[in-house]
Amino acid sequence: MAPKLETKGLYKVYGGRPEKALDLAGQGEHPSDILARTGQMLAVSDISFEVTEGEIFTIMGLSGSGKSTLVRCLNRLIEPTAGSVSVDGEVVSDMPPSRLRELRRRKIAMVFQNFALLPHKSVLENVEFGLMLRGEPKEVRRKKVTNALEQVGLSAWGNRHPDNLSGGMKQRVGLARALASNADIMLMDEPFSALDPLIRADLQNELLRIQREIRKTIIFITHDFHEAVKLSDHMAIMRDGRFVQTGTPEEIVLKPVDDYVREFSKDLDRARVVTAGTMSGLGGRAFTTNTSADTVVGFMRETGRNCVVVVDTSGKPKGYLFRKDLEDRPDLAGKSAKDFCNGTSVKCIAATDHLIDVYPLFQDGLPLAVIDSSNRVSGTFEANDVLVHLADPAQVTTEAATSQATPKGAERI
Repeated sequence: MAPKLETKGLYKVYGGRPEKALDLAGQGEHPSDILARTGQMLAVSDISFEVTEGEIFTIMGLSGSGKSTLVRCLNRLIEPTAGSVSVDGEVVSDMPPSRLRELRRRKIAMVFQNFALLPHKSVLENVEFGLMLRGEPKEVRRKKVTNALEQVGLSAWGNRHPDNLSGGMKQRVGLARALASNADIMLMDEPFSALDPLIRADLQNELLRIQREIRKTIIFITHDFHEAVKLSDHMAIMRDGRFVQTGTPEEIVLKPVDDYVREFSKDLDRARVVTAGTMSGLGGRAFTTNTSADTVVGFMRETGRNCVVVVDTSGKPKGYLFRKDLEDRPDLAGKSAKDFCNGTSVKCIAATDHLIDVYPLFQDGLPLAVIDSSNRVSGTFEANDVLVHLADPAQVTTEAATSQATPKGAERI
């Protein structure tokens, strides 16, 4: 899939002589050294990334890391010094002023930290202001504004003025303004950072709810790691104008590239980030119905498991097989898992489900089966696997732990 938005080698240098700064940046010099040597401020340095349609890409960094400068380079509110930004394959830096204005009016909307509301206009008028500048008829824009205000829960506040609203409500108006524009891309520059924690959490949930319905492409800027992890499909950690690491929240939490990134996640509840797909690589194995009973009981003895998931030959769940039903039986020879599978309905979850959401399923002590879109089992895990991981996160690897290796004769699902 072609990216909705893409940057290549993007730089922003503040100062009248950027050439020397760019040369030193290419040699790996730190921005503070470049400033000392040239008087030029390197705010964004060699940034390249892609965002696919319908995803939330979060740029997270501390104050002064360059994230707000970067997001303004995307729509040329700040002119990049070097590199390119493309939207739907069209290079933004090549656009003449008229085309750039059209891009900002119709394809890219922006939500600011400070709300940027017009105090003398009502909520409705604030939301429709951009549509009016676009020249849309009053009847059309009022319908769009009504729908947008309904989406953010402000239907009854259209005739009020901003000074009648709380901070959270003002930010909802800013969000409604972006929604009303129906832009493909939304740039959100720390939109919730000035809000109280409870209101902030409420708006984060509201954004995720709306995103499930409209599937916009969102570039979200924040200095809050927990917010970034909660909202992102993919995210980038920024420092000194550069991306230190990019990936899914789970990849960044589980495999930080350095201590700077690691420090952000030290107090994070990992159960809100780690997915069932990751845990299934550490868990037990599902066995096909034609696997020999000897092989299955051998696996359970070796790994200390008391129950395994049984699947048919296509990988779809059939039931559970319990160690107590096989242990010390003299008649296992020639029998298969099918002969002892009890047919109990297997509890199944998606690979993308987070651990925090599957805890209630462990109440009866049975392993969970991780399934794909075709209802085939890709792996299993049980409550003890989660406890081991949370006690020792280093156990999360792409392969199962050595002690969980599949015994000879077993089919790995």
